[in-house]
Amino acid sequence: MKISDKIILALDVADSDSAVEIVEKFKDHIEIFKIGSELFTSAGPDVVKKIISMGKKVFLDLKFHDIPNTAAKSVKAAAEMGVFMLNVHASGGAEMMRKASHAVSELSSKKNIERPKLLAVTVLTSIDEAALQKDAGVGRSIEEQVMHLAKLAMNSGLDGVVASPRETEMIRSQFGRDFLIVTPGIRPSWANADDQKRTMTPAEAIKKGSDYIVIGRAVLSQPDPIGALKRIIENES
Repeated sequence: MKISDKIILALDVADSDSAVEIVEKFKDHIEIFKIGSELFTSAGPDVVKKIISMGKKVFLDLKFHDIPNTAAKSVKAAAEMGVFMLNVHASGGAEMMRKASHAVSELSSKKNIERPKLLAVTVLTSIDEAALQKDAGVGRSIEEQVMHLAKLAMNSGLDGVVASPRETEMIRSQFGRDFLIVTPGIRPSWANADDQKRTMTPAEAIKKGSDYIVIGRAVLSQPDPIGALKRIIENES
C-alpha cells in the first residue's frame, strides 16, 4: 500500500460546501476522507453521498455508543450509505459491538455490497493518564485499557480499532497483521499538537504498524495544504 493510501484526511469543517471543496482540492492525492460529528450533524447523509459520488471513500467517524439495538440500527443505516469505514465506542460493551458487527454483515450479505470496515474506538487521543483515572474512573493505565478494549473488539467480531499511535505496536504485536489499526493523533514534527495528548509523527506511526493515519488540522491549517500533504508523503515514502 502506498503512503498516500494510508492517509485519511479529516474534513474538520462545518458545512457541505467546504467539505466538497476540500475533497476537490485533494482528490488526486487522497482516497479516504473522514466525516466526523460536526460535519455530519450540519450536513447529514447528503455530504456522505456527495463524496462517494466523487469516487472517494468515506470513513464515517461518529463513534456510536448506545444500547445494543440502537447502535446496531445506527451502523446499519451508515452501511446503507456506502461508507468504507465506520466506528463505535468499545466502551459500549461486547454485546453492543457484536450486534453492530452482525448488523453490518447481514446488510452487506442481503444487499450484496462490500462490507464496510467496523472499528472500535479505544481511548480518545485527547485523554491522558490523569483524565482516564480521575475523570473516567478507570483504574487501569491507558495501555492496559486500550489492550483490554482491543481484545473485546476482536472477540466481538470487529475489524480493528481506533487507537493512538502510542499503543499501535502493542496492538499489532498481540492481535496480528489482519487486525486493522487506525491512528488519529498524528502530528508532523512541524505541526502543533492542538488538543491531542498522545501524538506521534506519520513516519513513527507507520513504522509502529498503523494501517491508516488520520490527519486533519496539521495539513488543512497550513498556508499551503497540498504542499504540506506532499511533504508528509515524501518524508514517509
